[in-house]
Amino acid sequence: MTAAPSVTVRVPAKVNVQLTVGPPRADGFHDLANVFLAVALHDLVTATEAEELSVGCVGPGSDQVPTDDRNLAVRAARLLAEHHGLAPRVRLDIVKDIPVAGGMAGGSADAAGALLACDRLWGTATPRDELLAICAELGSDVPFSLVGGAALGRGRGEKLTELPVGGVFHWVFALAEGGLSTPAVYRECDRLRGDAHVPPPEPDPALLAALAAGDAAALAPALANDLQPAALSLRPALAGTLATGRAAGALAGLVSGSGPSCAFLTGSAEGAAAVAEALAASGHCRAARATTGPAAGATTIDSHA
Repeated sequence: MTAAPSVTVRVPAKVNVQLTVGPPRADGFHDLANVFLAVALHDLVTATEAEELSVGCVGPGSDQVPTDDRNLAVRAARLLAEHHGLAPRVRLDIVKDIPVAGGMAGGSADAAGALLACDRLWGTATPRDELLAICAELGSDVPFSLVGGAALGRGRGEKLTELPVGGVFHWVFALAEGGLSTPAVYRECDRLRGDAHVPPPEPDPALLAALAAGDAAALAPALANDLQPAALSLRPALAGTLATGRAAGALAGLVSGSGPSCAFLTGSAEGAAAVAEALAASGHCRAARATTGPAAGATTIDSHA
């Protein structure tokens, strides 16, 4: 029996090295200056020709991943099929390694992976700008998951300008138990700000220069996340995680996106290993993962179409 045609795509996690949040907009979203960096923790998404649309998921945290239309990968396949007037006859299989509900855009990555895998499987050769427009319909982080590398996200994060990165940065991610609701974190951010004037968000020139130079020592003091106070308010234990990583030698630490994962920048692979070991032994997180950035965006790694 001949195997059905299939395409496998690898997609990266992300860290927000700067997440500056403007005031609430009329549509409930916030304008952002969101500097994304893709990191080398990956999910795999395989699209296989099938009679109907379905999805399966394995790997750490896969029991928390929905397998119905709440799954962004499922919605991505439907949108691409509608865009081309096709029936979404595909089986999606996701292998998780990006932490689930960790503020590292794992669901967004899977959506971008499904888009690219289905586009290759169906031979639809969708222009990149059209793929990015579909990504933006799916969520604010999905376009970056397709692009990878480093980029400045404007609007609600979906309007991307790719950024130069002059070297490899070493990171450690402390993975918390459970998740944090992104809408709840934004609501808490607004509550904490109260009536304070919030200026329009802008990228930090010092941070962009440090990325371009590949200079970890210069990047460390520029790391910023306007959602961190809200995440700490909702999950006070994250303060202990941040303190542990810094005490173990990290150049800097911050909550990743809306949390609850925490990201630590180190100066070397050896430094990252030491920080990861200290965090894993601390009891402040369920696991610690060392990795590097930047990483490529959604990439086809295997095709039997």
